[in-house]
Amino acid sequence: MEEPDTTPPSPWKSQIEFGYQSSKGNDDSQSLNGRLEASYTAGQHRHTGEVKYYLAKDDGETDKDQLSLNLQSDYKISPDYYLYANFKGLNTKYSAYFNDYTFSGGLGYQVSNTEKLLLEVEFGPGFRYQNPNRDEIDDDDLILPETVQEPIIRTNVRTSWKALSNLTLAGEVTVTAGHSNTRVDSEVSVTNNITEEIALKIAQSQQYLDRVPPGLSNTDSVFSINLLFSF
Repeated sequence: MEEPDTTPPSPWKSQIEFGYQSSKGNDDSQSLNGRLEASYTAGQHRHTGEVKYYLAKDDGETDKDQLSLNLQSDYKISPDYYLYANFKGLNTKYSAYFNDYTFSGGLGYQVSNTEKLLLEVEFGPGFRYQNPNRDEIDDDDLILPETVQEPIIRTNVRTSWKALSNLTLAGEVTVTAGHSNTRVDSEVSVTNNITEEIALKIAQSQQYLDRVPPGLSNTDSVFSINLLFSF
């Protein structure tokens, strides 16, 4: 008889994702996108990093080029509560701000942390830096062309539900509020595992700014169908 595998699970988890994407909002186009995520969990510590990049072309010319980075470190202080530190950055030429960086730290609470259902809520203060898209701003516009550097309040809600053995529903909403503007990032997704390492992921994400220059949409929506590889 074979002996049971007693090797402890690796603290590392990684995902690579790429596929076709359709965007609507400030830019209507088709594009290819990619995503890389890695996490490390050991003891009371959890570290995660995510990089997203997508490139859109229209009539052979690049009309969208966006890079986003999300880094977070968590430290458990009790079975349900943890401290977090987060950095999120966005670089693009096709939004109200060319650069949008936020730093935040605070308290997180795990409402549920089971194999089937994960639900986490985070809240804390932080700081924001935004470089405005002056190409779309006129002298008489309500949006101030000055660079934004201000304190913020960040709220994040993240959930993942394993509805079936091979089907997972997930969602995340992040609200970043400051004196100059409020930003809401949201994403809902459905992941269907084809094998243990390969899955099909369908996602809808939105970025909303309550104040943008005339000519730009408050909301950018992204729909994507991707292949996801886990290892």
